[in-house]
Amino acid sequence: MNITDYKNVWVFIENDHGEAKNVGLELLNQGRILAEANKEKLIGVVIGKEVDAAVKAAIAYGADEVILVEGEEYKDYNTDGYANVMVTLVEKFKPSVILIGASNNGRDLGPRISARLATGLTADCTGLGINEETGDIAWTRPAFGGNLMATILCSNTRPQIGTVRPGVFKKAQPDTTRSAPVIKEEIRTPAEIIRTKVVGFIKAMDEAAIKLEEAEIIVSGGRGMGKPENFALLKDFADLLGGAVGASRAAVDAGWMPPLQQVGQTGKTVGPKIYFACGISGAIQHLAGMSSSDVIVAINKDPEAPIFDVADYGVVGDLFEVIPVLIEEIRKIKAS
Repeated sequence: MNITDYKNVWVFIENDHGEAKNVGLELLNQGRILAEANKEKLIGVVIGKEVDAAVKAAIAYGADEVILVEGEEYKDYNTDGYANVMVTLVEKFKPSVILIGASNNGRDLGPRISARLATGLTADCTGLGINEETGDIAWTRPAFGGNLMATILCSNTRPQIGTVRPGVFKKAQPDTTRSAPVIKEEIRTPAEIIRTKVVGFIKAMDEAAIKLEEAEIIVSGGRGMGKPENFALLKDFADLLGGAVGASRAAVDAGWMPPLQQVGQTGKTVGPKIYFACGISGAIQHLAGMSSSDVIVAINKDPEAPIFDVADYGVVGDLFEVIPVLIEEIRKIKAS
């Protein structure tokens, strides 16, 4: 392997029924920084069927080029078909870096293609940088149960591959006037190679509900909520603000909230405009999932709670007294 043959930063633009998912668009923003640091191109990779919207989104959010592979066999994500496409593209174009969202599909795809290409993969990253001496990507991820952060380099093989948590980076402002070349590649995957298929979709939540990772305001509760019924108060607060309800691992482990609403190292990584942490102590595992929020508001009875160390605003008090007052005041403002 001649490492100097490998150029450019690729971002896998995952799509849902043709619409680009947020995580790929978030990675285009950080991918731009990495590409410019090494004077390379930023390229989006779109795989699927009838994915024009995803291609347009990739260009609007900053891709210099888009590589497009379409086919009936790629209508729904499947490991074998998508891995075949990615490996074939890598062998032809030789990218230096591949960024993949750490979604359910991305966590499946990344290890498969890295194994086939005999290169490294850093999973579940929460930070990306450049090693100034070598130009290698510096991949940062939680280690030892989130008690420390490890920075990993892949110096001897290419491409450098990593999966990155949704919500870690912000999307750029889209520019719908941008144009970029779209390189269409014809890659077929025989049906006998694809060993799995999607037979249906089960809705895990109310279709009208705001997805946690897409919410601009999140109200999360922890062990301090006391019992599951008390989360109704947080839902009232979140509904008033047009936000979503989250939970710490302690609340999820207690069965008070479903795992889909968990924020933290073993849950979802979020980056809303405002994050309310209610009755959450602020363990490092929880902070790993919400510390990139624009504004953090902590409400806790314990003035020594670690959550206050990262909060922009803190209220020391009983959340069952504080939140009803907030709800009342916000309703007054809205009424006026």
